[in-house]
Amino acid sequence: MPMRPLTYRDQTVLITGASSGLGAEYARRLAERGADLVLVARRTDRLQALAAELADRSDATVTILPQDLAKPGAGEELRRRLDDLGITVTSIINNAGFASTGAFHEIEAQRLRDEVALDVAAVVDVTRAFIDQLRAHDDGFLVNLASIAGYQPIPEMAVYAASKAFVLAFTESLWAESIGTGLRIMAVCPGPTKTEFFEVAGEYASGGMPKMTAEDVVAATLKALDRRTPPLHVVPGPLNRVLTLAGHLTPRRAAGHVLRRGMKRGGR
Repeated sequence: MPMRPLTYRDQTVLITGASSGLGAEYARRLAERGADLVLVARRTDRLQALAAELADRSDATVTILPQDLAKPGAGEELRRRLDDLGITVTSIINNAGFASTGAFHEIEAQRLRDEVALDVAAVVDVTRAFIDQLRAHDDGFLVNLASIAGYQPIPEMAVYAASKAFVLAFTESLWAESIGTGLRIMAVCPGPTKTEFFEVAGEYASGGMPKMTAEDVVAATLKALDRRTPPLHVVPGPLNRVLTLAGHLTPRRAAGHVLRRGMKRGGR
């Protein structure tokens, strides 16, 4: 069902993982469109620098909340802090996350727990804490950052690929629950992107694929949000769309074999 045009100046957008990369670029582009922002990440200095930059470039009201979202109850804590400030969130971009690479049995168990906590549990927790505000506003959006990795098995990135598959299914289910409301719900599924992600995951995680810019991914997201009938999935870049389609058509066992060889050629 077509929706009325999105009014960014009526939005207060919560962005997780906002200190760099895609999160910071979403903040810049949304501030340009007149949205107020709540920026969440662990690094206070980065958030302060971004807030100062946005103050010079726009008239957006920017609130920074340094917080580790991997800790249990992060969503409820964020909601409490914003309630205390009198701030009502109308839209969310769940962007925070990281990847571990290597054979599953060789990766430190605590790192895997942290990965699941941030990439999966925090998405659920933050969304649950604010979904009533988003639905009540009736003119906002929930954007969850998934990945083309969520469409197929990725050997030596097993937890990351599984976490993004979860984000896809979670987003699809929430979309179905929200039919008939004014809330836009969308999963954005980039391929490799030029951000600090690879400083943590390592270049191996790119599989040797060319990288898009954060600007291109964010532009594709906003273009989709502006549509009267927004898509459920956004896969920026023609190569990524082809790979996603191939992932749908290829048997899972075959995909595992192919991607195992491709990751080894592209990385180590």
